[in-house]
Amino acid sequence: MRVLIVEDEPYLAEAIQDGLSLHSIAADIVTNGVDALNSIDVNDYEVVLLDRDIPGIHGDEVCRRLNLRAERPAILMVTAARRTEEKVEGFRLGADDYLAKPFEFAELLARVRALGRRQFTARPTNYEAAGVTLDPFRHEVTRDGRFIRLSRKEFAVLESLMRDPGRVISAETLLEEAWDENANPFTQSVKVTISSLRRKLGEPWVIRTEPGVGYRIDRTVDE
Repeated sequence: MRVLIVEDEPYLAEAIQDGLSLHSIAADIVTNGVDALNSIDVNDYEVVLLDRDIPGIHGDEVCRRLNLRAERPAILMVTAARRTEEKVEGFRLGADDYLAKPFEFAELLARVRALGRRQFTARPTNYEAAGVTLDPFRHEVTRDGRFIRLSRKEFAVLESLMRDPGRVISAETLLEEAWDENANPFTQSVKVTISSLRRKLGEPWVIRTEPGVGYRIDRTVDE
């Protein structure tokens, strides 16, 4: 999952980014509405954490503009405004959820996960394929009932692959979804992570390589 944090308080933005990273969620940070809209134009985000009171273009206007698009990420407004009428206004503008400051990170994480699931039709709580079960909320992976300990990047890559088992996903797409915007596009990180995932998941191999195209979950392992 990839998230955009739109927040002009650097310490808060970085704390959220660090917290999401611990749960295998890649997050980018922008500090104003102009950069927020530009980032959403060029990157595929599933959730935007949007502070209302930001410079450049106000958060309310960012929300309104996003809702004019045929396709957009989910919007979680994160703001110091706590009054009921202010929350109602946020929903009226098109926010999908609303979280008032100060907040507990566990609640923010749960809301991000819930909003991320809504972006895909009939998206299950857990992903299952080839004997592998991935639980994004518990941050757990098992194969045939055996718990498998993964690094944050391994978990993020596996989650991307298991959202649509059988679909081939390019290394570039995996890099975009599991790493942040500072990732080197020429890095071997995806290849190394896939190799480590295969070793940890064990044989028969669940992740197949389609030469020159990308990677996919091999559903025939179930058969």
